[in-house]
Amino acid sequence: MEFFVYGRDRVAAAGLKGRLTGEHWDFMDRYGEVLVARGPTLTGQGDEAESTGSMHIVELQDVGAARAFAYEEPYYLGGVFESVLLCGFRNVSGRTMWDFADAVDGYGRFLVIRMDAGEIAPVVSEHVILYGELLELEGDGRLGWAALVEAADMEDAAAVLPGGDGRTEVHHWCFGGRSS
Repeated sequence: MEFFVYGRDRVAAAGLKGRLTGEHWDFMDRYGEVLVARGPTLTGQGDEAESTGSMHIVELQDVGAARAFAYEEPYYLGGVFESVLLCGFRNVSGRTMWDFADAVDGYGRFLVIRMDAGEIAPVVSEHVILYGELLELEGDGRLGWAALVEAADMEDAAAVLPGGDGRTEVHHWCFGGRSS
């Protein structure tokens, strides 16, 4: 089963997050073979951007393992996160972020979250890194959609998951991990 985990940083948590990054990476190293995607959300693109959160899509045995992944993580335990969104994930694209090879110079990367259980048109774009359904932890009910995309700007990124009732979030995002 795949799970979507998005921890939103508390205001002014940057220093604490920086001090815990080594422990975070050590924790994530244990999951290297089962990570589908990972990376921070940011205030913008470039070297001056600050972290606003941490997103992971991971394949785990069950809901208990997903809860352990989300709530035993050093950023969570250390008090970095204001909140954590933990959902099941159905990977409609069928790939990982490491499968993405169509990067475009000048485009940014974004995490798009649409909390709306409605249907969407199939997402067909060479700029989609991956996308899928956000699901209830206990059951298969759809809660929404999430996509990792490359786009010229936030508006273009949001257009990947059109429609809904306006509860679409778009965050600057980049590939994460030790080698990024």
